[in-house]
Amino acid sequence: MEETLKKKKEAKVVIKNRWTGDVIYSSEKKTIKKAVIEAVSKKADLREADLREANLYRADLREANLYRADLREADLYRANLSEADLREADLYEANLSGASLREADLYGADLSGADLSGANLSGANLYGADLYGADLYGADLSGANLYGADLYGANLCEANLSGANLSGADLYEANFLGKGGSTKIKKNQVDDFFKALGIIVIK
Repeated sequence: MEETLKKKKEAKVVIKNRWTGDVIYSSEKKTIKKAVIEAVSKKADLREADLREANLYRADLREANLYRADLREADLYRANLSEADLREADLYEANLSGASLREADLYGADLSGADLSGANLSGANLYGADLYGADLYGADLSGANLYGADLYGANLCEANLSGANLSGADLYEANFLGKGGSTKIKKNQVDDFFKALGIIVIK
């Protein structure tokens, strides 16, 4: 009887540090998704967490601390990551379609090959982020900081770049053409936009 009760109290899911393998959070929840949601709700420190290929579909991860976390190929479809700390996180080929990343900190994050179609990145900090080949179709990047970001070959069809900081960004071979839609920028962004495309305007 005592042994049975002990087993019931044992953690069902553990979240480990991606580098050391140390347990950084344990939960009696039965799925990684529920464990992560619980951790975030308790303001747990999930920096450098190993969440590769995790199913976090529609998870509420607002204000999560995921600094340098491994989220490669994770399913974050329509997840709420508003104001989350994702600095230097690895989101290579992650599914972030329709996700909310409003005002999230993605400084230096790896988003190469990620699906960000329809995502809300308004006001997000993407300083120096790697968005090589990312799908940003219809994404809202209004007011986002894309200083020095790598958008080489990214799909920006119908994306909203209004008020975004494009200074030093690389938009070489990025796709802006889309049927029935257009990429939105403001007049005062034109110079930075052309520079990002590698075009020098001679006045």
